[in-house]
Amino acid sequence: MTTAIELKQKFVLIWPHLAERARRMMAANEARQLGYGGVSRVSRACGLSRVTITKGMEELGNPPLETGRIRRPGGGRPTLLGLDPDLPRTLEGLVEPLARGDPESPLRWTSKSTRVLAAELTAQCHPVSHEKVAQLLRQMDYSLQSNRKTEEGSDHPDRDAQFQHINEQARKALAHGRPVISVDTKKKELIGNYENVGRQWRKTKAPQKVNGHDFPDPSVPRAYPYGIYDLARNAGFVNLGTDHDTGAFAVASIRGWWRFEGRRLYPHVRQLLSTADGGGSNGYRLRQWKMELQGLADSTGLSITVCHFPPGTSKWNKVEHRLFSFISSNWRGEPLRDYETVVRLIAGTTTAKGLRVTCRLDRRRYPVGRKVSDEEFATLNLTPDAFHGEWNYIIRPRKTEKM
Repeated sequence: MTTAIELKQKFVLIWPHLAERARRMMAANEARQLGYGGVSRVSRACGLSRVTITKGMEELGNPPLETGRIRRPGGGRPTLLGLDPDLPRTLEGLVEPLARGDPESPLRWTSKSTRVLAAELTAQCHPVSHEKVAQLLRQMDYSLQSNRKTEEGSDHPDRDAQFQHINEQARKALAHGRPVISVDTKKKELIGNYENVGRQWRKTKAPQKVNGHDFPDPSVPRAYPYGIYDLARNAGFVNLGTDHDTGAFAVASIRGWWRFEGRRLYPHVRQLLSTADGGGSNGYRLRQWKMELQGLADSTGLSITVCHFPPGTSKWNKVEHRLFSFISSNWRGEPLRDYETVVRLIAGTTTAKGLRVTCRLDRRRYPVGRKVSDEEFATLNLTPDAFHGEWNYIIRPRKTEKM
């Protein structure tokens, strides 16, 4: 007669290699061979319940299952969706209440983490774990998404026509060897030991330590990078201001580019084309911007053609994605502790396509609030273009010789 120890040893050796149905049927076969009391002895030896072994004895008389199956069709625990078919619809109503016609959803104004979603579903009689919520969301083609800047507000009816106008003006100027520059002010930066978005390679667990908050008082210095991108030469010039971003600062930056780069690279030209955003310190409504451009035209003898991008389309300005984006990438994760650091990081920006950048620090004062009177504005030698003269215009020198 097989002893309890021998019986238990038999199961220990083979048990880890069997699926649940094979275990059940092996236990049932051993119990049948032992005869009376065999079910109880096998239950103590292998750990299966008497009910499970009895069920296995019934299965021994049934036809074998199809190859690869361990249960008959319909067997096993029912799926969660089988028990609660309304769960996906309820979940989607919580994730996208406006799209599902429920603007008063309980989670309309709550961060929709999987734990919060699971708790709300359970409260609505749909008991589910946060792991299952994550699985369902993936099956429903949801994923974690951040915001994407694509909305540009209402489109101006002549938006595309202005794009074509700018492209045609730039094409003609480049074909004749005239300089074409794209200008704008980059986002102002705090100077100090503040966090800068991004990551850099450093020793493990040795990050650069920065201030725990980004709420500086007005005395904290700031940097205003004004960029000039030369389309023909794939070169950038950045005037790093320390005071205010005004129309005078914008034109002073262009003047600096012409003094240090432009007149050397384009010694014989008398025309300059600049593309600029529709707002900010170089906006088409800003009188000071145009007044300062007139001063630049008078002092250099240049006829300055300006083409503004329509409102809400600043991202199409080439200085944004051919200069500023690479500067941001170059200083990612690096605290901008002082002006020298900012200048070096900007000047060190390069790309595989040969971008080179010059940066100069401008500590001059540019006070805000300066008004240009109607009398002053009337002295401008400004000729608006036939197509949207508010966006496209030429400012010519008021005298032929250089000052």
